This record gives sequence, C-alpha cells and structure tokens, in this order.
Amino acid sequence: MIRVLLADDEELIRAALGALLDLEPDLTVVAQAADGPAAVTAALAHRPDVAVVDLEMPNLDGFGVTAELARVLPDCAVVILTGRGRPAHLARALAAGARGFLPKGSPAGALADVIRRVRAGGRYVDPALAADALSIPPCPLTPRELETLRLAEYGAPVAVIARRAHLSSGTVRNYLASAVQKLGAASRAEAVRAARDNGWL
Repeated sequence: MIRVLLADDEELIRAALGALLDLEPDLTVVAQAADGPAAVTAALAHRPDVAVVDLEMPNLDGFGVTAELARVLPDCAVVILTGRGRPAHLARALAAGARGFLPKGSPAGALADVIRRVRAGGRYVDPALAADALSIPPCPLTPRELETLRLAEYGAPVAVIARRAHLSSGTVRNYLASAVQKLGAASRAEAVRAARDNGWL
C-alpha cells in the first residue's frame, strides 16, 4: 500500500483528490494539510511514501515544502500539482527535489499513475510543459534582482524592501532599475508582472 499525503489550501480540491485516490486499491491517503507548514508537520508525523503538494499555498509554497521534505524526509517522493504551471516553475520544482510535476487539469487516473511511478523511483513531468521548458530563454535576472523584485511585488516602498533584504535603499533601487531594464518593462509593476508571467517569481 502506498501512503499518500495531500496538501492543498482549497478544501474542496483536497477532499475530491482524497476521495479519488482512496478508490485505488494500492493507495491510501494518510494525511491532509491546508498550507505548507502543516504539510511538513503532517509528513513528519505520518511518514507518507508520496506527498502531493499544491504549488501555491499560504505560508510556504510548493517549492518550499518540496525542499524541506527533501531535507527532513528524503524517502518521501514529492509530486507538485498546479493549476498555473509555467515552464520556469518546472525547473524550480525539479531543482527543489520534486519527482513529479502535474497540472490540475490532468485526467483523473493520471495522478494515481504518477504517484505509483515516483514511488517506484521514477519521475514524471507533464509533456507539454516539458516541451515548453526547452524553448524558453533562461531568466535574465540575478538572484538579488529576483529577490528585490519579489519583495516589490505588492508595492512595498524601497525602504521596506531594503530592510527585509538587508540592503541599502540605493542598492535596492539599483537592483530594481536593472530588473526593469533587463525585462524591457516600463515600470516596476510591469517588471513584476513579466517575471510572474514567466514563472521566475
């Protein structure tokens, strides 16, 4: 029997996935979680074979959960499930340690098959997303530029970003200006949108 943890902040989706997986003769859902930290706590408590993790969750997203589980529970394979997968998300997920990456719009039986595959040591990546990932240019921003752009996402003032990033206000302005220029954007907000649309944030 393959023991599965489900983590998704949308209760209806979580319950529906749990009901579908429990119909499979070789799968059992041993725990569910509504956010990232709860997913890590539940995984440590229940020791699932596979964790199915939503990409976008409060407090700790799917990338963070994947990286943390790879650190504290390396025998647990992680499958990231997403409603808005971007090619750059795929690269980040694999770098964090995910063994599967699947859109939420996949056929009902696909998730069960992916769970079996990753439990057996294999990997699964949505073919359309994998093809797109091969054709996209790499992110032109440095890690620091990405960090400041991420902190600027909700309109935070430069002084606040500087405090959070432990940088001077002048350095933050330089990083933001560089990011805007590299992305060919007209403003900081447009640069944030471009980076978000490409899956870099």
